[in-house]
Amino acid sequence: MMRKYILLLVIGLITIHIQAQLGGRNTYQFLNLTSSPRQAALGGKNVTGYDYDPTTALYNPASINTEMDRKLAVNYVNYIADVNYGSVAYGRSFGEKKRMFQAGITYINYGKFDGFDEFGNSTGTFSGGEVALSVGYATRIPNTNIHIGANAKLISSKLEEFTSFGGAIDIGAIYHNPDSKLDIGLAIRNIGTQFTPYQDTRESLPLEIDAGISQTLKEVPIRWNVTFENLQVWDVAFSNSARDITDLEGNVERDDPSFFNNVLRHTIFGVEAFPEGGFSIRLGYNFRRSEELRIVDQRSFAGLSGGVAIKLGKFRFSYSYARYNAAASSSFFGLNLNL
Repeated sequence: MMRKYILLLVIGLITIHIQAQLGGRNTYQFLNLTSSPRQAALGGKNVTGYDYDPTTALYNPASINTEMDRKLAVNYVNYIADVNYGSVAYGRSFGEKKRMFQAGITYINYGKFDGFDEFGNSTGTFSGGEVALSVGYATRIPNTNIHIGANAKLISSKLEEFTSFGGAIDIGAIYHNPDSKLDIGLAIRNIGTQFTPYQDTRESLPLEIDAGISQTLKEVPIRWNVTFENLQVWDVAFSNSARDITDLEGNVERDDPSFFNNVLRHTIFGVEAFPEGGFSIRLGYNFRRSEELRIVDQRSFAGLSGGVAIKLGKFRFSYSYARYNAAASSSFFGLNLNL
């Protein structure tokens, strides 16, 4: 039992760092990780992608489209220490009507841990990992520019000798206007349950609701996007006692995030230069990450992320850089292959 509690504490600390203070409330937190270099570079979330990249369907299934046909995406993140995670996605059309489907795998490997019993005796090493298999489908509502889609996911988790299985669905919608190059998206992710809990108590899944808008400028090869994340929880700001200010007379001014500060913590900005070219530059800014990792009286670039993509024939290589915790930064690597 003691080994279970130690492992769950370690996993909880990891997910809290990854997902900031919203982490640790649910099981299967890895489902909301950012494992795509493109997503990471644009601030961590983007539900309005409607192009060749099948990875975008892992975040909003309504984005599944014919440009993804026979496209394979493989993404990898070396997070911190022995923890690594990533995703694989593939799009394929079937039948005369070119009905598009997408299949994906999302995984995380927590590495190895030293085990001890309640008396402090070594019990050897153990590991932990989780994986989700998904299949998605999308279609356009007739006579409109609105596309709707859904993902079905099977989830497996193993933490030492404790295992759990679950299932979930994602649903999404995108308004895609090819003339104005305007996209408006909405995604509701991880609606599901544990089929088999780790022990006796079933835990809730990390439900997340995100919305966004993006557009490619007509005269300039730049695509901007704004994403509003975690809409299922309004109050994501919290008071941080480390930021309290004490004057010379001993009066304490408590840290109290304003209404506007809370709104910003739901907001992510991203921009992509030459999005359809052979070389792309991507930048993003995540306000919540910036605030939660900000150090008082020190310059911090925690909310800033960036990356590049290079297309060589049928290959497209992507790299992104972002900081998700105070200890270290993370590098994201991705490969898109046209089969």
